[in-house]
Amino acid sequence: MAKAKNKYKIPIELNKIIHWHKKASPAHVGKLKHSLDFIVPEGTAIYAALDGKVVFVKQNSNQGGNSKKYWLMGNRIVIKHKNKEYTAYEHLKYKGSKVKRGQIVAKGRLIGYSGNTGFSNRPHLHFEVFTNPDSDEAEGETLQISFGIPRIGRCKHDE
Repeated sequence: MAKAKNKYKIPIELNKIIHWHKKASPAHVGKLKHSLDFIVPEGTAIYAALDGKVVFVKQNSNQGGNSKKYWLMGNRIVIKHKNKEYTAYEHLKYKGSKVKRGQIVAKGRLIGYSGNTGFSNRPHLHFEVFTNPDSDEAEGETLQISFGIPRIGRCKHDE
């Protein structure tokens, strides 16, 4: 199983996530098998999961639905990172990107807003880490994701 080398930050504030899952989507097969869906209200802020360069932005779609005919209509941002890894943020709202192709972004920077565009049955963020990109760097083979989540320790007042 191919695993991401980089440690990523969850791209949404934890208190905004209604639910998240890996396997519930019929689209998470084949090269998308390690994708994650974060169920969040439309318009939820999305943040860069790691420092990198924006290599792909699509934000001109206002169409979506629970049919494969909408597959290419999802608004998407892709950021290239160290170790030849990429993150993709899909189903953004119409004109929901806050970044442009070629822009350098820092981990935690606001990059866009969640939506329901493309092959989607409810507002959410489809998130993936991939390698071996296609020619336009929009998609590739997903990797198993590792988030750099700090351990919760004891507080000083608990002692």
